[in-house]
Amino acid sequence: MMAFLAHLILTAALLLLVAHFVRGVQVEGWGAALIGALVLGIVNAVVRPLMVVLTLPFTILTFGLFLLVINALMLWLVAGLVSGIRIESFWAALMGSVLLTLLNLAVEIIL
Repeated sequence: MMAFLAHLILTAALLLLVAHFVRGVQVEGWGAALIGALVLGIVNAVVRPLMVVLTLPFTILTFGLFLLVINALMLWLVAGLVSGIRIESFWAALMGSVLLTLLNLAVEIIL
């Protein structure tokens, strides 16, 4: 349970960091970031695998680069579901999802 809470808080902090660096991504505060991190976890566990399977031919044709689009769509979906998170365009969602992925990777390497 503690690991889950730590991961949730860390993801919320990374969402706030992404909002700071990516123009077009806005997170209103820690409350919205925590809810967004929780919803992002649920979306990544439920919706993302379905999207990956349904778009497998595109993913193969693009040598996996279409997964970046799927990640952006998942982040954009979270922004649509959580009232304190706004993403202005697909490109902002794409840049935000790439940065969030890189930050998560860096944290995994450090920890």
